Amino acid sequence: MKKLIQDLQNKSLLAGFILLLSTAVLFSQNKAEEIDNLLSKYHEYDQFNGSVLVADDGEVVFSDGYGMANMEYDIPNTPETKHRLGSITKQFTAALVLQLVEEGKLELDEPISTYLPNYEGPAADVVTIHHLLTHSSGIPSYTSFPNFFQDHSRDPSSPKEFVKTFSDSTLQFTPGEKFAYNNSGYFLLGHIIEEVTGKSYEQALKERIFDPLKMNNTGYDRHETILKNRASGYARTGDGYKNAAYLDMSLPYAAGSLYSTVEDLYKWDRALDANEVLSEESKQLMFSSQIPAGKSQYGYGWMIDKMPVGDTGDSIPMVAHGGGINGFNTLIVRFPKEDDLIVLLNNTGGAKLSDLAMGINNILHGEEAEMPKKSLAMALFPVFAQDGVEAGLAKYEKLKNDDTYTINEGEMNQLGYQLLQNGKAKEAIEVFKINVAEFPDSWNTYDSLGEAYMEDRQKEKAIANYKKSIEMNPENENGKKMLKKIQAE
Repeated sequence: MKKLIQDLQNKSLLAGFILLLSTAVLFSQNKAEEIDNLLSKYHEYDQFNGSVLVADDGEVVFSDGYGMANMEYDIPNTPETKHRLGSITKQFTAALVLQLVEEGKLELDEPISTYLPNYEGPAADVVTIHHLLTHSSGIPSYTSFPNFFQDHSRDPSSPKEFVKTFSDSTLQFTPGEKFAYNNSGYFLLGHIIEEVTGKSYEQALKERIFDPLKMNNTGYDRHETILKNRASGYARTGDGYKNAAYLDMSLPYAAGSLYSTVEDLYKWDRALDANEVLSEESKQLMFSSQIPAGKSQYGYGWMIDKMPVGDTGDSIPMVAHGGGINGFNTLIVRFPKEDDLIVLLNNTGGAKLSDLAMGINNILHGEEAEMPKKSLAMALFPVFAQDGVEAGLAKYEKLKNDDTYTINEGEMNQLGYQLLQNGKAKEAIEVFKINVAEFPDSWNTYDSLGEAYMEDRQKEKAIANYKKSIEMNPENENGKKMLKKIQAE
């Protein structure tokens, strides 16, 4: 009898375990289905085209691709597709720096001149490694220089030569005073890594991070390299896509020149969690708040914030970073306490990846994800472009209260500029006027409207809108420059 009771108990425990395991598998399958439904809708509305991976409690629960890695040859995106990362590169640069700090080869409080004795300019002796890591150096970001992309983005350059383009620039503020996102700082960090290690930035990454972690599908992107499964980059237009403008990858360098896959970034996440890349002390430095960054905080190569969960009022600590580079935008979000991960790599640029990540996170927590809406700007473009102002305004009046559409300031701005480029200044003015009416608190909408009026030779209206823009944002240097130009005519 005793053995019979024990056998029954064992069978009961086994059945309970099987039931629990089956429930967990079913729950995981349901999550995957909901995530797929969400991503499919984003893709249907041309708001996501790329690769995605989601991990829950450290385990991959979803991994897939949407749309085309190459639209000309109909090659689909998959989890193995290699995408340019843009500024996600910065966390790898920061990790290299912290490794060198651990080895005593770098010190966070030492200035640039300690490691680059030939570096000349006002930053040399006052800007430290810490300032460079936290975007608090005050050095102007070279990507914000007037006509940078137009005049320099196609020209290769060595790190030693390229730093000369910004080394003599006046500091925009006292180092350490505030956060101002800055590609120049991370470019300098790459140059410092090369000087300290005696190896190229690319080689240092490969030997110190990619090879040890078996991240075999991650590296420094070079146009001339034949790279299997490389995604092409595309830019949205009013009526579809076009190939993104060429960019020589020696210029983003340590601030944005890497490629990877969602699967390799999962390996990166696991290695960070297991302290395989950095010591616990260094990892805490990387993920601890070093400086306020708007409503968030910034560590070393990572933003630190919280993500809300549905309408619950709860929020979850996260560390994240996005990236944007010609034809691509990307996002990696880690939830260290939850051991969750969301990786989104998009090869059509400009997707609302933060909204998509919030939807996925809601699903992981049993909450409903908000589905995307159609783009009003994309619906308006062909009408304004082909049928003119009257038809475009009529279409706007018809759709503006339709709940299946949403209006986005950036998309409307892009639509207006494309009309301007197509020689349709009158149509562009009406689009920018809509944007001003919809987003009256945005200085940029007035700036864009001023430019359209200027193109249409409506001088007084151009001046009025530029003045309004500058009043709302006194740091609008482009607006000031254009205003002077108009008033001088």
